[in-house]
Amino acid sequence: MDLRPDLDDWLSLLRTPTLGAATLRALLARHGSAADVRAALRRPDCILAAPARAWTEAPDRARLAADRLWLQQPGHRLLCCDEADFPPQLQAGAGAPIALFVAGDAALLLRPQVAVVGARAATPAGLALASRFAAALATAGLTVASGLAEGVDAAAHRAALKHAGGTLAVVGTGADRVYPRHHRELAATIAARGAVVSPFVPASPPLAAHFPQRNRVLAGLALGVLVIEAGVRSGARITARAAVDLDREVFALPGAIGNPLARGCHALIREGATLVEDPAEVIAALTPAARALGAELRSRLDAEPAPAATPGIADAAATVALLDALGHVPAALDELCARTGAGSAALAAELALLELDGRVAQLAGGRWQRVG
Repeated sequence: MDLRPDLDDWLSLLRTPTLGAATLRALLARHGSAADVRAALRRPDCILAAPARAWTEAPDRARLAADRLWLQQPGHRLLCCDEADFPPQLQAGAGAPIALFVAGDAALLLRPQVAVVGARAATPAGLALASRFAAALATAGLTVASGLAEGVDAAAHRAALKHAGGTLAVVGTGADRVYPRHHRELAATIAARGAVVSPFVPASPPLAAHFPQRNRVLAGLALGVLVIEAGVRSGARITARAAVDLDREVFALPGAIGNPLARGCHALIREGATLVEDPAEVIAALTPAARALGAELRSRLDAEPAPAATPGIADAAATVALLDALGHVPAALDELCARTGAGSAALAAELALLELDGRVAQLAGGRWQRVG
């Protein structure tokens, strides 16, 4: 694949110690490009902490070469905030990442997502509910996002992989690592049929400090967060609180009062989370947000934004052209890009809306087909 010409500048900035995402966003806004930011940091009058100054003067070129080598592998990508297909739901807000490392289909990040999270030591009933809800959400065209952890996360990923909406894993390590290690096969399947996403540079270990940031990215990508079994103090509740801060929907399943893993969900419901008992309730609540996300994507990615009076579809002529290109034989996104000449991000956004309108459906393997 073609790598962006300023890749080395981006990789160097992302590895500069003590420079967080907020600082880098401010520097990019001031200087305009990653290359210009690096040049500014190398100026003698630039005030930097000692670790950042040391890296700026003598970066670890072997480490940067390893990063570039990982990105040269098929399906791997560094998705930066200055690119048109960077997820718009992550462009604003405190703690928003400046870049994401992706193994898999980066276009999946533009689809409407719901995060399904819960206890690592979930009960058999909780695991069954995670599978049932994830399967129904993915069948409805929502992409199920989770954190690749034990318990509810793994059950949700596995169930979603069997359905059209698919799944993506937001991880607290580098995208080249798997935690826990025995999820290597699951992670490889997700990368092949969905996407593994990380805000951390390759080779990053599973540090405790990484997981709150991972949870915030997971909540930020999703239209809503569904919590299935959680302790009062748990990562699932941290994800739910991040969702509230980001003005996302939070849903929680009630449980038996004698189940300690129901207490976190009950606490969330008392705090304002929506009590749900059926996947249809989640789907109905998120459909307006999914349409709004699609409209925002079209306004960013299409050459001509949709007329205000046109519901659901950005441009009737463009939609007809896309459906004609799709024909009556299932086709992959890259095939549709070749047939229409449009970019993958724009087509992914349009296909997501057409799916919500019931005019196309996504099949296993990322192929699309017309409905009716």
